[in-house]
Amino acid sequence: MKKAKKRRFGLLGKNISYSFSKKYFTEKFENLELDNYSYVNFDIDTIDRFSSILSDTKNLKGMNVTIPYKETVIPFLTKLSGNASLIGAVNTIRITKKGETKGYNTDFYGFKKALKPMLKKHHKKALILGTGGASKAIAYALQKLKIEYDFVSRNATECEFSYSELTAVVFNDYQIIINTTPLGTFPNIKDCPDLDYSLFTDKHIAFDLVYNPEETEFLHRAKSHGAKTKNGYEMLVFQAEKAWEIWNKK
Repeated sequence: MKKAKKRRFGLLGKNISYSFSKKYFTEKFENLELDNYSYVNFDIDTIDRFSSILSDTKNLKGMNVTIPYKETVIPFLTKLSGNASLIGAVNTIRITKKGETKGYNTDFYGFKKALKPMLKKHHKKALILGTGGASKAIAYALQKLKIEYDFVSRNATECEFSYSELTAVVFNDYQIIINTTPLGTFPNIKDCPDLDYSLFTDKHIAFDLVYNPEETEFLHRAKSHGAKTKNGYEMLVFQAEKAWEIWNKK
């Protein structure tokens, strides 16, 4: 009987020992009895090491990408999917038999699917806290859902809000608040975006891309004023399953 070829997958990022992806896919492979499949963390200090990962890792078929390389990995790739190109950030890479690398973005898909069941008629505008690679995917998903949005940044440009500008008038106009920053991630669980949480109401959705801890300080404070809340876990599962689908395309 012919022995099944080994297939390796992994996560590209920095300081990723906490990784959702490694645990998720390792358990998935076990449940599917894919003994020839494995998943590893590629924890690198600089994106320049990406090329050596590709050349030195045998049987590498796909990768997930996390902070801080979702944007900086793009110049290293052979090509991009349409969505990834429009978003300007990549969180999934498919590696072909010829060694070509194609970048995809499944973050927007995961977020869209996780947010959609929470939406009511009055949820028409959103504030995106943060301006990194993840925020670009969120903005793209909101466009798909026909929800207007604006970015919030500590160093706001003319086309962004600063945190100090988030007044009651602004909160009355924007009913969805999405944290795309890493603030509040374990072990710094008391950190949260610097805004007036008393402005949240039962008309608001507070969505945090952070999933560890289960309830971040951002979600805890928003919930205490009546907001509907959701963390990033469900989004991660949806985007991971989409990545799995991409890796297994014929």
